[in-house]
Amino acid sequence: MPITAVYAAVLTVLFVYLSGRVIAWRRTQQVEIGDGADKELLRRMRVHANFVEYTPFFLVLMGLAESLSSPKIILHALGAVFVVGRLLHAYALSQTPHVLKLRVAGMVLSLNALIFAASLCVVMALTRGGIL
Repeated sequence: MPITAVYAAVLTVLFVYLSGRVIAWRRTQQVEIGDGADKELLRRMRVHANFVEYTPFFLVLMGLAESLSSPKIILHALGAVFVVGRLLHAYALSQTPHVLKLRVAGMVLSLNALIFAASLCVVMALTRGGIL
């Protein structure tokens, strides 16, 4: 699954970056566990957590779609839309105050990529997966 591997690698870089932001702020504020009632730490934690909540589902769906021989161009389009969505969301939510329009755009792109990937899996399983 080389296409999924590429997007997993790109998303891993973003994951590590978001993790580093949380770790760095924890060190600066000397907060070992929880958010220490620090609003900036809570914001960074939520940006990171939101990424973690959506990304695994997308990568599983993308890998399944790729394993079902989905068209490469569709897989790349899905991957690109999801990455852009996650970047927009992370950036928007990291701002104080957050940038609502970009946050919404990021979620719309991310959720649409998830829905499309799930739909693609169903279509490919029905047409090429031999389940009927």
